[in-house]
Amino acid sequence: MLEITVERHDGYVLCRPAGELDAYTVAQFRESLTDLSIEAFILVDLSDVPFMDSAGLGALIGGIRRARENDGDVAVACNRPALIRLLHTTGFDRIVPVRETVEEAALALGEAGT
Repeated sequence: MLEITVERHDGYVLCRPAGELDAYTVAQFRESLTDLSIEAFILVDLSDVPFMDSAGLGALIGGIRRARENDGDVAVACNRPALIRLLHTTGFDRIVPVRETVEEAALALGEAGT
């Protein structure tokens, strides 16, 4: 089961999925990112995601594409070594800032916006 919370902060919207991001749960995640694509800055916190497969990664990349089509941008916070390795191995961290904490990712968003 996947739960997604969305919090509005000063300057960005935080999307925090909790649970596995895989082929069974990805539709809900994709829908949330689509709804948020109108926001200028989206921060996705993957710290409560113990597992993500290629479907989850694809949804994340699609969300980034939609946000950028709307002149927005995205950063990712993740403190899970396995997910960080996945994001690095796939080259994801070359297209989007990936930081260990929400605070660091928020700063990276601010840098992207200046």
